[in-house]
Amino acid sequence: METVRIDKWLWAVRIFKTRSQATNACKAGKVKMDDHSVKPSKEVKIEDVVTVQLGPLKKVLKVTGLIERRVSAKLAVQNVEDLTPEEEIGKLKKMKEVNYEHREKGLGRPTKKQRRLIDHLKKQRHF
Repeated sequence: METVRIDKWLWAVRIFKTRSQATNACKAGKVKMDDHSVKPSKEVKIEDVVTVQLGPLKKVLKVTGLIERRVSAKLAVQNVEDLTPEEEIGKLKKMKEVNYEHREKGLGRPTKKQRRLIDHLKKQRHF
């Protein structure tokens, strides 16, 4: 096996939960090779670099092994090398910090008045 379909590979290395999600991402132009969108049937080979847009995060992956079937997570990580720049990971961490909400255990759901205050504060925080 010298090549594998990109949608199968993305699913097998656990970038997407289902193969249909991987296929839809390819069709939507969220998967690129050499700055060109690829079709789900595009064949990948070892040493190829794939860019995947997952929400706000742009992952850069290098193909280090070819697998068609979904295997355990320990085996899957041996077939992909994550080359995602540190700025992208930092951007994701910053987004999580901005949207972080904490409520003490046992306080229950916020009242309508409290929820409106929370919504008001959230609107002010967005830049």
